[in-house]
Amino acid sequence: MNTVLCIEDDREIGQFLKEDLEKKGYKIIWLTSSHGYEAYINKIDLVVLDIMIPGLDGFTIGHRMKEIHPEVPILLLTARTALEDKLKGLGFADDYVTKPFHPDELQARIEVLLRRFDKVEMKKIEIQHLKIDLQEKRIIDNRTKEEVLLTDKQFKIFFLLIQHPNQILTKEQIYENVWKQPYIEGDKTLMVHIRHLRQKIENSPNDPEILETIRGIGYRIKQ
Repeated sequence: MNTVLCIEDDREIGQFLKEDLEKKGYKIIWLTSSHGYEAYINKIDLVVLDIMIPGLDGFTIGHRMKEIHPEVPILLLTARTALEDKLKGLGFADDYVTKPFHPDELQARIEVLLRRFDKVEMKKIEIQHLKIDLQEKRIIDNRTKEEVLLTDKQFKIFFLLIQHPNQILTKEQIYENVWKQPYIEGDKTLMVHIRHLRQKIENSPNDPEILETIRGIGYRIKQ
């Protein structure tokens, strides 16, 4: 489980971020000011930092963090849209999100930074009758103790979804991530691969309990 330090003085936003990110599998340390952040900096994988916080502002704290701990990615939260503020922030921050933002966008940017800084924790998880080793990228059927063998595309689809448990990924997101080309509305390629994937991982492919279809949107893995 990756640990995220969130420094946000707005209690409504801070509480929302904490609850939303915890539901998505992160451990969250939430501070309402920069005071005392040094006690946590060696225990975290990423910082979500608001610019406008009491005491020293986010620019000052961000620069200090990056000088001492360059290995910790910083995602800046800003209500400022001026180009000079964004450029100033990117002098130390690794990415930024402008308020208001969608929580799924924030999570996506967090995931990108964790991968960039090699901080994605690979682990073993179990879903229904499947035991999944994310490090070795193997799937074992606990009923038969045999490995579930997937094609290259099935593998990429499944492991993309498994890295975003309970989160809906659109058809466009999945297709463009796996095939590395734009999705064309009406293309049945992804649907065919999903059907074949279900035949290998579901108890009842026609009544899936693991890989859900969210009609009109996309798919998600239930965990």
